[in-house]
Amino acid sequence: MTTQHQTRWSQFLVLITVFFFWGFVAASNEILIPVFKNAFNLTQTQSMYVASAFYAAYTVGSVIYFLTSKAIGADLLNRIGYKNGIALGLVISALGTLLFYPAANAGSFGLMLSGLFIVGLGFSLQQIAANPLAIVMGDPATGAQRLTMAGGINNFGTTIGPLLVSIAIFGSVSAGGTEANIEAVKTPYLVLGAAFVLVAIFLKFSSVPNRIDLDSIAEEEAEDATKLVHRSSALKYPQLVLGMIAIFVYVGVEVSTIANLPAYLKLPVEQGGLGLQTAMIAPFVSLYWASLMIGRWAGAAGAFNAPPTVRWMLTLLLPYLAFGVFLAVNAIAQYQVSQFLVYGGVIVTMIAATFASRGNPARMLLYFALCGIAALVIGMASTGMTSVIAFISVGLFCSIMWPCIFTLAISGLGRNTGQGSSLLIMMIMGGAFIPVLQAWIVDAYSIHLSFIVGVACFAYLAFYAVRASSILRTQGIDLDKLAAKAGH
Repeated sequence: MTTQHQTRWSQFLVLITVFFFWGFVAASNEILIPVFKNAFNLTQTQSMYVASAFYAAYTVGSVIYFLTSKAIGADLLNRIGYKNGIALGLVISALGTLLFYPAANAGSFGLMLSGLFIVGLGFSLQQIAANPLAIVMGDPATGAQRLTMAGGINNFGTTIGPLLVSIAIFGSVSAGGTEANIEAVKTPYLVLGAAFVLVAIFLKFSSVPNRIDLDSIAEEEAEDATKLVHRSSALKYPQLVLGMIAIFVYVGVEVSTIANLPAYLKLPVEQGGLGLQTAMIAPFVSLYWASLMIGRWAGAAGAFNAPPTVRWMLTLLLPYLAFGVFLAVNAIAQYQVSQFLVYGGVIVTMIAATFASRGNPARMLLYFALCGIAALVIGMASTGMTSVIAFISVGLFCSIMWPCIFTLAISGLGRNTGQGSSLLIMMIMGGAFIPVLQAWIVDAYSIHLSFIVGVACFAYLAFYAVRASSILRTQGIDLDKLAAKAGH
């Protein structure tokens, strides 16, 4: 497959269906955490095993991929095909959902975790294949924006996932359900498994490509192709190695913030929380994940082949359209949405950072990391709804980080892109470790103090934004010139 400068929308729109499922399941885990905590009488740290099992599977899956590629002497996806890899990953995830049935019947927390682990194992293979495909389905200069758009679809899944799973487990808000029987999780996940299989079949017979020409893409990224470095291993590229750490801390802060937020929301008002019951947490979880959708819809405007004025208007309008989606689905679910209208003002800050970045992924990562630090500091220094809104806005400032880090880390890798992608997906294990670290601080000290973990994560991301830009410039890749080319 040769690189063309026009985005291949028919293929791209099929591809992003899998991004939806990743978000749907990841966000739904936050509903499972308090359910399992109550049903199995767990501590806050033990309840984080839900997130740990799911995200550790990404690491295990990526290690398997890496070792398999080494054993066969070729990149696994280059051997079996990118589209086939995604379809296989969907089938593996479907097998994981089947475990929820016997796990619920037996009341086994361990078997529940095993099911989530297998679902995540399938997701790891899907992510290794789908992220590079999203970047290369058009002009390399707009690859980050295409991945941002795919992330926006991912976060549509994260927005409605908690709501649908909460309704499936607790029933409607009007029904007054507040507690869940562990057997209530069976049906939602069996339905999800059936959907995985159907999408795998659909994808297999779609026009999504199986092969991509990675060396020619690397040459198109470079302003000066003579400066490109061709190395035997992806690990010999510093932008990738530092990017692996960046993915670890980014996923860590994103997952840790929302994984610990339900416990904060349930705190009595006199302790700084909102004193909510478990069944009333869903709209707050939904807004956190909707925040990622809001930010990614804004960042995706650059992926459209439209005049600059149109893209400028889309950057202003799309985030509020995404916010409207959140308000609409929560209103339909009969939650009180008026309490969230103030969030429209927070979105202005995110839009300003997007415009200030001028399409440069490194600059965007830097600005959003600094905003993330500010949000956490405000949340730690306040209480009640003010602190809740501040903590939720972390999702807004995490929104574009995945596509920015991924684009920076695999730029210039050429034929090592598949291997580099697998190593980046491996580092999703940050979502397994950092939430547990924060939960330990919650148990040992206080929940307010625990968010200092996120501040440290954002500080590293700000460093990576500056360092990666410098590294790529020495390899002939000027991010500002790429962004300017994409703007014409």
